[in-house]
Amino acid sequence: MDCRVCVATGDWLMGGGGSVGQIGGAFSHESEHDLALMVSDFLENGSGGAESRCSSDSDSALPDLAHLAEKIPFCKISVAQYESDLLSVVNSLILSINETDLHFIKSGACNASCIRFSLVKLLRRSGYDAAVCATKWQGSGKVPGGDHEYIDVVNYNSSGTCERLIIDIDFRSHFEIARAVESYDRILNSLPVIYVGSLTRLEQFLQIMVEAARSSLKQNSMPLPPWRSLAYLLAKWQSPYQRQDEQNNGRNNFVDHKQCSEHLKRLQSLLQSEMEVERLLKPIKSDNNRRRKVDQRRRHYL
Repeated sequence: MDCRVCVATGDWLMGGGGSVGQIGGAFSHESEHDLALMVSDFLENGSGGAESRCSSDSDSALPDLAHLAEKIPFCKISVAQYESDLLSVVNSLILSINETDLHFIKSGACNASCIRFSLVKLLRRSGYDAAVCATKWQGSGKVPGGDHEYIDVVNYNSSGTCERLIIDIDFRSHFEIARAVESYDRILNSLPVIYVGSLTRLEQFLQIMVEAARSSLKQNSMPLPPWRSLAYLLAKWQSPYQRQDEQNNGRNNFVDHKQCSEHLKRLQSLLQSEMEVERLLKPIKSDNNRRRKVDQRRRHYL
């Protein structure tokens, strides 16, 4: 069974300053033009119209941000052993990359491709079927065209079936919004620095963050932009892609990797902080799990 036909998308975001930015793959001129028109129309009209809302959502019944925050830990811990092991490997490999490894490049701007290809190279050396997924798609309706890169790993099990896992090295950036309220920032910072897991679990994070973004923006009398809708976020991992395990253009010493080096340092710093927090919380989690089991046995006997 071949699991290599899959999907993905773009990395446009509206950051804290309210500007539209790009992390990851480089957009085509057509895609950039499409999104620029959408952003211009949204800002000029003060509303995204029907495209600024998910079809099944209602601003009149916004969820409480504290309630949404409680859902994040469950999404983070409800993982299979293979996912958990892969996450540990990915974290260790990211921390092992140094600036001299950033030589896998494309023609033109690199946009952190070198970090992804360096990670894929290390994963393949460790025995994983890993590849960079490069996507490009035409705009349609509320989703503008664009292109993007992320990593996937295909796991083949003894029964002959396989499982595809997504690795996104800059996960939090997909959810940055303008003028976020403090409680939204706390939810954002509780997300994994690097996402490693299935598409199904990824969708759970997306649904939570779309509702959280809508609630935060609503508090500032701002509508949800089209590029923050669930449909747009889902498209980032549900568009056709090509799997690449090596960079075609090889080494080019004339490309300036200053931005990529800064990106790598920031990523490693955030990752180290996250791992330290997880280490400190581990005894608390273990104690809570022990109490939960005791309570379950007590209820069983009662």
